[in-house]
Amino acid sequence: MLLELQFKHYFYKKIIMGFLRQIGEYLYIVKRDPKQERTGMMKAMHGMNRISLIVFLIGIIVILVRKFTH
Repeated sequence: MLLELQFKHYFYKKIIMGFLRQIGEYLYIVKRDPKQERTGMMKAMHGMNRISLIVFLIGIIVILVRKFTH
């Protein structure tokens, strides 16, 4: 039982909150961690992720506008 609770705590705290923090950094909602290493490949990867996330959100907005205007 205790091991299961520790796993749930780890999962929610580390994985889900880390994922939400990264999305916040991509959308400039959360300030990025200054201690995190920034290499050229890492900058390129985050840039591509940022672009794909923004295009995805624009696509969702277009779908919703089309659905509710017709």
